[in-house]
Amino acid sequence: MDNITYAPILPGTFFWLVVQHLLVSPFCFQMPGSSQSMKKTIGHRGVDPTGETTYKKTTSSALKGAIQLGIAHTVGSLSQKAERDVLMQDFVVVESIFFPSEGSNLTPAHHYSDFRFKTYAPIAFRYFRELFGIRPDDYLYSLCNDPLIELSNSGASGSLFYVSSDDEFIIKTVQHKEAEFLQKLLPGYFMNLNQNKRTLLPKFYGLYCVQAGGKNIRIVVMNNLLPSAVHMHLKYDLKGSTYKRRASPKEREKAVPTFKDLDFMQDMSEGLLLEQDTYNALCKTIQRDCLLLQSFKIMDYSLLMGIHNVDQAYRERAGEGAGPEGAISSDQKRPPGQKSLYCTAMESIQGEARGKGAHDSEDQMGGIPVRNGKNERLLLYIGIIDILQSYRFTKKLEHSWKALVHDGDTVSVHRPSFYADRFQRFMCSSVFKKIPRKCPQRKFNFPHFIRLCCFPNSGMQSGRPDLLPRMSPLDGVADGIGETTASRTSEASPPLWSVPPPPV
Repeated sequence: MDNITYAPILPGTFFWLVVQHLLVSPFCFQMPGSSQSMKKTIGHRGVDPTGETTYKKTTSSALKGAIQLGIAHTVGSLSQKAERDVLMQDFVVVESIFFPSEGSNLTPAHHYSDFRFKTYAPIAFRYFRELFGIRPDDYLYSLCNDPLIELSNSGASGSLFYVSSDDEFIIKTVQHKEAEFLQKLLPGYFMNLNQNKRTLLPKFYGLYCVQAGGKNIRIVVMNNLLPSAVHMHLKYDLKGSTYKRRASPKEREKAVPTFKDLDFMQDMSEGLLLEQDTYNALCKTIQRDCLLLQSFKIMDYSLLMGIHNVDQAYRERAGEGAGPEGAISSDQKRPPGQKSLYCTAMESIQGEARGKGAHDSEDQMGGIPVRNGKNERLLLYIGIIDILQSYRFTKKLEHSWKALVHDGDTVSVHRPSFYADRFQRFMCSSVFKKIPRKCPQRKFNFPHFIRLCCFPNSGMQSGRPDLLPRMSPLDGVADGIGETTASRTSEASPPLWSVPPPPV
């Protein structure tokens, strides 16, 4: 037998081998003859031989049926409990009910396999739904009256997404760690909503678990950020990082691909232009949300942004013979507005809840009016997503590994304080910008003159005039000069919406 000499593995090398093993997805390894099955599997999501989507080997149709049966039962039984204040122990309560296929005294018969349905913190989530103006009968009607619609573009996370038939709610499958983290987050989430309803954070309406086939399938019910009634011409997922933040060639083949940070910087280098009041409200909301996420040690979240191009929609309708400027005839039905309060993008940054089913001014369907560098009118639908990622041990390892092969400050995974600061600086300087003032001749402003003379470089980083000022997004808004500027801007800049309401 030949003598074989093994090279020793240094402790440091072994550590980074372990790190690399932890970071590589197990689905990157394929056994011989299994390439076809692996292509159909992403995380727990797969496809059975009939072509139906599965999650943990449970078919999508069975999962949708179990979700509707479970929610109908838990909301109905909850309505029999008296209204009261939320107590600390309410955040950790878990209620469970068994659904045999033949039915029982408490549950109806069904044609699915036996399953168990768990409801987490039912009293607390009932309070959240009431806070957003969602009545129990509306919640039941939206989720249980008609079949849930499965979204085909579920992303690379391996999660399943369903939307209610009325476009009101999104149901997403979450991992055990994410569900556990949301449970721990509930007391702080409760406190934040009571202090500030003006938020771009997800609105959580329920956390449930379906036990079927020996597997736990956890789901969360949230608000729908991108209404399907409004055509999104562009969609972005922004984090403020640049490392591998470009849409893949496969993603670009989709009808409406989800672009990323580098794509936005290339395609919209001028940013998105907002009226000053809207810009201030948006940046202040982002600032408060980032501070809250940082306090919970949350990172790797994104700003999901859907863009409806109003002028392009007019041109498309004009090409279809819809009349001058794509005018909408009186017999064409407008899509209904969302029922939940504080759920649209405009309400989220202004904190003004409108009546049930009401439209925003000029029927903008809750979108934020902005303009791009071509001076085209856009409607913006935004929200912060993926907030259930905490800076745990594996995330620290991931950042350390990526920092070895790339600039550590550009990767998406980073410590929460740095991540929050980078996120809001990118959003409020590169993505969103104020409409530039058009006032070549204006009255002499003595305080402004003193400020320029005495502190000419106060807004720039030392020696780097090309860099943005080191200040929070709202610096300069609270002083008197900001108010003077606001009045001049409103006089000098044309309004964003000076034409008939946009088609959707």
